[in-house]
Amino acid sequence: MPLVTLDNLTIAFRGPALLDGVSAVIEPGQKIGLLGRNGAGKSTLMKLIAGEVLPDSGRCVLAEGVHVARLEQEIPPELEGIDIAGASVDEVIRSGWRPTGEHDDWRQDKEVERLLRELRLDPTAKFADLSVGLKRRTLLGRAVLGRPDLLLLDEPTNHLDLAAIEHLESVLKAWPTALLFVTHDREFLRRVATRILEIDRGRLFDWSCDYDAFLERKEQALAAEEKQNALFDKRLAEEERWIRQGIKARRTRNEGRVRALKALRVEHGLRREREGKANLVIQEADRSGALVARAENVSFRYEGADEPAFVGLTTTLMRGDKVGVIGPNGAGKTTLLRTLLGELRPTSGAVRLGTNLQVAYFDQLRGQLDDAQTAEQAVADGYDTIKIAGGTRHIIGYLRDFLFTPDRARTPIQFLSGGERNRLLLAKLFAKPANVIVLDEPTNDLDAETLELLEDRLTDYDGTLLVVSHDRAFLNNVVTSTLVFEDGNVKEYDGGYDDWVRQRRAAPVAEVAEAPKPVVKEEPAKPQAAKKLGFKEKRELESLPATIEKLESQLAELHTRMADPAFYKSAPEVIAAAQAEAGALQSQLDTAYQRWEELEAIGG
Repeated sequence: MPLVTLDNLTIAFRGPALLDGVSAVIEPGQKIGLLGRNGAGKSTLMKLIAGEVLPDSGRCVLAEGVHVARLEQEIPPELEGIDIAGASVDEVIRSGWRPTGEHDDWRQDKEVERLLRELRLDPTAKFADLSVGLKRRTLLGRAVLGRPDLLLLDEPTNHLDLAAIEHLESVLKAWPTALLFVTHDREFLRRVATRILEIDRGRLFDWSCDYDAFLERKEQALAAEEKQNALFDKRLAEEERWIRQGIKARRTRNEGRVRALKALRVEHGLRREREGKANLVIQEADRSGALVARAENVSFRYEGADEPAFVGLTTTLMRGDKVGVIGPNGAGKTTLLRTLLGELRPTSGAVRLGTNLQVAYFDQLRGQLDDAQTAEQAVADGYDTIKIAGGTRHIIGYLRDFLFTPDRARTPIQFLSGGERNRLLLAKLFAKPANVIVLDEPTNDLDAETLELLEDRLTDYDGTLLVVSHDRAFLNNVVTSTLVFEDGNVKEYDGGYDDWVRQRRAAPVAEVAEAPKPVVKEEPAKPQAAKKLGFKEKRELESLPATIEKLESQLAELHTRMADPAFYKSAPEVIAAAQAEAGALQSQLDTAYQRWEELEAIGG
């Protein structure tokens, strides 16, 4: 029996309906990623399911006894049944408990204790004093404490560090009940979602597949839609030419054709065109010197702090470098950037800055925005025009490039969505010339299309880029090196996130290989004997190629079956079983390759 049934549901606020006669069902145990452009209605759909808003028409029906919990995109100013201003972390989490009957107190204590440990939270800390990331973790604990039948998560990875994101992934992959979530994190979406729902121009599309399959099928669907619209427009133009020919179009025998033309006009008028892409143009300043900054054995400690923010940083930042900064929340990533760019004086060591540096900052907390201002005022500083690339543009036209309609451009910032605020910050940032751009969590709340365009622009940017991000795909696609907080120091790695993970895993092996060999005074030949393959190992080495070939064949056959679009019309449990089988086969194949290389190295 479905947990939730949406039946011909419609809701609108101003302008076209966000949801226009949509229908869908959510079954127990499904893990659904909800996609759509910023402002498409994703959060509104979650509020409808949670019963926080009512539709204009249609129904949202929950099965009897279904318990729904929702994690909001922003930190709420108040929570039901608790004084959020004075509450501790423990009290906020416990406020989400749903009584289940016997031994309630004991079970609640055990669950809260487990969540506090897994989320790395101090139960005695005052909620109001926490950072945004820790507040989000606390509210996540509150949402999952009662084991809801349906868990609604709106941007759950916002303000979480990589370790917390990866832990959340593992929890949600094993989550026993239904899950519906919105996220900008493509890797998170790829690893957790087994079904995709998409809101597009008021309609709700059920793709019934994972994220990678969705991307491929969506591209095909858009191409087909574009072709269909072109044929429709051609037919409409031909009929319009015919009607203009005059009297013969109004003869009795042509009345049917006239009625058909009227129907075509109505259909064309009802068509909602796909929203265009943002037109992000980075305004570059004059080139900086070849050297941007050089740090030599730099450490920084805030006055009165027990521990330094970082120690022993040595690095050189050259013009055109694109550097990612990775580390846990509170590690000192922003402090590192400010020290590297000369805003903070290091406690020890020295920082040398290059010449002609013009720096632009993107603030993850959106502190550069005044909620009382409109988007237009925030970017233009009270003027009607703005200078861009040597020319002058009207501010409304400039904001259109960032997908702000004239109405939204004149809307107070406090009423803008999270994604719109981030786009506004980008508009404000790119309006000023810069040859060094610093981005602090720029991907939060951006839709996938705007995010991909931002990646393209930053990749083509000739200046220097410093970016703090927990978005693994973004780091992989943009940066050329990373500065990582680990083991109490800041270490430098080549490449993006995946390159860092690979190098970090290889580091212990390299250290062992480079360690001095022990001095053996007696029987020096014995260590050599340990490197020879035994009988069983020789047999294992001989059998591994056949094993690898068999696993590759099975995996290729399974991928071929899963590549068929018809496969994703199968029952959810069939899709999940196939995905699990593919993961197991890939794991076995990786293990077989690793073992083969080990034995080859010994026997070679």
